[in-house]
Amino acid sequence: MTDIRMPAETAQAVRSGPGTTVRPRRLTLWQRVKRDKVMLALVAPGFVYFVVFHYAPIFGYLAAFEDYQPYTGFFHSAWVGLRNFTDLTGDPAFWQALGNTFKISFIQLLLFFPAPIGLALLLNSVLSARLRKLVQSVVYLPHFIGWVVIVSIFQQVLGPTGVVPNLLHDLGLPRVDAMSSPGFFPWLIALESIWKDCGWGTIIFLAALLNIDTALYEAAAVDGAGRWRRFRAVTLPGLLPVAVLLLILNLGSILSVGFEQILLQRDTVGPAAGEVLDTYVYYHGVQGGGWGQAAAVGLVKAVVGLVLVLGANKFAHLLGQEGVYRRGDS
Repeated sequence: MTDIRMPAETAQAVRSGPGTTVRPRRLTLWQRVKRDKVMLALVAPGFVYFVVFHYAPIFGYLAAFEDYQPYTGFFHSAWVGLRNFTDLTGDPAFWQALGNTFKISFIQLLLFFPAPIGLALLLNSVLSARLRKLVQSVVYLPHFIGWVVIVSIFQQVLGPTGVVPNLLHDLGLPRVDAMSSPGFFPWLIALESIWKDCGWGTIIFLAALLNIDTALYEAAAVDGAGRWRRFRAVTLPGLLPVAVLLLILNLGSILSVGFEQILLQRDTVGPAAGEVLDTYVYYHGVQGGGWGQAAAVGLVKAVVGLVLVLGANKFAHLLGQEGVYRRGDS
């Protein structure tokens, strides 16, 4: 005879009889770990990354309140309270870097943020799947190129002896050196960012477009809605939650505009136009030995980013969007 064994919970339910509510046995922590060991192994690398590079460095903000010296460490450096912050407010270079950071961030939000949305809409409208994959591969490629190569390419195109100035000269027009123009520098940073990361940013928006139910387009077409009306009534509402979420997250890093990209071009336009908070920390903190002020700048960036994220998320709730988290989760 075949031995048929019931699960323990089923056997308990049979013994208890009908009409009896039996609560399942609660698993211990070790049993849950054994059950989900594969999933935990997949999550572990990302968890370790965030612990090592994001959560552990939070302890370093202690240096913002000390006259920190690397050779004496956190516990033996002199405590100075808020002096590093007051020194920052009295430093004209800090305010100059802060102003340049906000200017570049605003232009990037104005130009760079809508660019992946527009590119995703264009790619989604391509009927040929083979052509769409080819275009996607081409526009994704610059994301994997380093900033040194990107800046060199723009130097060959827009530099004083680049393709564009030579073309203007051949047409009888004056040469324009866009790479060393302080007034054009924020726009140059945005153009470089678009060229490098616009294609990569379309991945999320393409996924959002593919997630829209095609039955909605068919119903709108049956109701007599044209292409533009279907775009406003179906496509935009489908993209809006993702766009709001990414906008809120971008506001959290509004004071970080790209260290390597700007460091490579800062000396070309001069500190008056090219100094941002990240390069200010490098030159005044790492090279100048102002470790406490550098940590103070980092703490200011973190606090401002947190306030902007929470404020923008609250504003998204007022507009009826979920944002980063729902109202009930706050």
